[in-house]
Amino acid sequence: MEPPSGIRASAWSFFKFLPFFLGLLLLGIIKGALLFPWAWLIMMIGISALVLGLWPMHVIWTYYCIIRSKLVGPVIKLLLLVAASVILVLWLIVGIVGSVLIGLVYGFLAPVMATFDAVGEGKERALYHCFVDGTWSTITGSCTVVRDLKDLLLHSYFSIMDDLRFHSPPGGEPYEIRVLDIPGALFAAACGFLVDGIMFTLIAFYKFPVMLFKGWKRLIEDLVGREGPFLETACVPFAGLAILLWPFAVFGAFLASVISSVPLGAFAAVVVYQVKSWSLIMSLCQESSLIMGLNYVISSVAIFDEYTNDVLDMAPGSCFPRFKYRENEASTEGGSLSRPASFMDKQDGKKAPSRLLDHLFEECKHRGEVLVAEGVITPKDIEETKSGKFGIGVLNVGLPAYVILHALIRSAEANSAGLILSDGSEITSDNRPKNTIFDWFFDPLMVIKEQIKAQNFTEEEETYLKKRVLLTSDPKRLKEVVPHLPSSLNERKQAEIDALSRRLQGITRSISRYPTAKRRFDDLVRSLSEELERIMGGSQSGSVSQMRKLRSGITRMLSQRSMGKRTSNRGDDREVQLTSDP
Repeated sequence: MEPPSGIRASAWSFFKFLPFFLGLLLLGIIKGALLFPWAWLIMMIGISALVLGLWPMHVIWTYYCIIRSKLVGPVIKLLLLVAASVILVLWLIVGIVGSVLIGLVYGFLAPVMATFDAVGEGKERALYHCFVDGTWSTITGSCTVVRDLKDLLLHSYFSIMDDLRFHSPPGGEPYEIRVLDIPGALFAAACGFLVDGIMFTLIAFYKFPVMLFKGWKRLIEDLVGREGPFLETACVPFAGLAILLWPFAVFGAFLASVISSVPLGAFAAVVVYQVKSWSLIMSLCQESSLIMGLNYVISSVAIFDEYTNDVLDMAPGSCFPRFKYRENEASTEGGSLSRPASFMDKQDGKKAPSRLLDHLFEECKHRGEVLVAEGVITPKDIEETKSGKFGIGVLNVGLPAYVILHALIRSAEANSAGLILSDGSEITSDNRPKNTIFDWFFDPLMVIKEQIKAQNFTEEEETYLKKRVLLTSDPKRLKEVVPHLPSSLNERKQAEIDALSRRLQGITRSISRYPTAKRRFDDLVRSLSEELERIMGGSQSGSVSQMRKLRSGITRMLSQRSMGKRTSNRGDDREVQLTSDP
């Protein structure tokens, strides 16, 4: 739809949609007022129960894993124990208070947003959906949030702590810090907390009205002129809602600025320690490491000021000095930071990490059904996964790694610069989601893709690699599926295949810690169980009762960690350690 041209047309368009927007807003507020008590109760009770119920176990297991860890030495262990104590106490407070606030915000805003979304382009029966959307979905969404948090506190937490407990340091030497460097580092960190906390708050408070009125100005211009993100007719209500909620967004940015002073101020301790380490090794440091740390404290204020000026389109540079705090860095009195790509060029059609997880598990379902039909995935695999007996099995680690390997081979054969998905779409460094969590997975996968391309595997070797990745947890079955190794496979390629298999499984286990991954995986197991029941029901007379027995374990599966669960014997411990290697 073409936007109206001229002041009169723009004003008429604005006033024409104003009653429409107010009506939707009133309906959304009524729905929110009716539904938020129930959503609030579900989230408050569920989240608080999880936090309080699991807190003693988290305390004991955190201390135990830190003490038993081989990655760090005694001094770092002591510091980690102190830091963990503070974090655990804060988590108890934040978890309970956050459950109340999150329940209130989600319970009220979810129906309001669903009401506006019901009139989007392409929606049929808009009037019906205006009243229905956001009612039952708000209740189920509250339950989903509680379930995802449960998976995070059980599966993801124990998986991460197991890595800390079992992982061996590279080279056999644990990480350690020098005790004599701690006082200077702590003093620099204290100065960083004090100076950055005060200055960041003052800068954010000074620029609070700038962000508020500039944002309002831009939103109103887009609304009246029907430009930018509000070009479509259905987007006009969202523009009005954004205008009303913009002060809350600005206040959130203010709080984020104040909170960011904590890690940035604490980084002064790292600067002091790194400078002293450099001076001991290279004997090039002519200035005190403590002075370097204090230089960083002052420079961090200038960096923050420059960054906020750039984001808010204010005058570049900063009035604060920026000193030299590293050996290879020149001192600058001011400058301009380049604006992040997310502010400069927002690519259309970017996929969020959750969207990519959807694609991964859809492909897992498709590949899994094929493997079920071929007999590679058996009822035993599904039963073991549901019972949680094995932390590293065919379904919970092998199948996702198998799907990722197919995408890597597809991309390598097409000589792609990124990752080609099964639907033909391509993810590259230019259009990939600008998300730190996604970067943890994307960059290692690109390295593995280049290794696969360099190896130039034959078709037989690729087949063996796929089976090796899928069945690496069951060497006996691997020998049954692949009784003879490819004739062209030498010792070097065999070692490369083993290394690729371990890396892919390590990445898969890391992906499984993503908050929504466990829920999606449970749905995948349920789907494969139904597919296996359908196939076996048509071929074996006694399979129906067997599948009913398998499906009766669904409830048990939901309460257990089906991926990455700890094992009690040493053999499984060594296997966890191998597959978690990068």
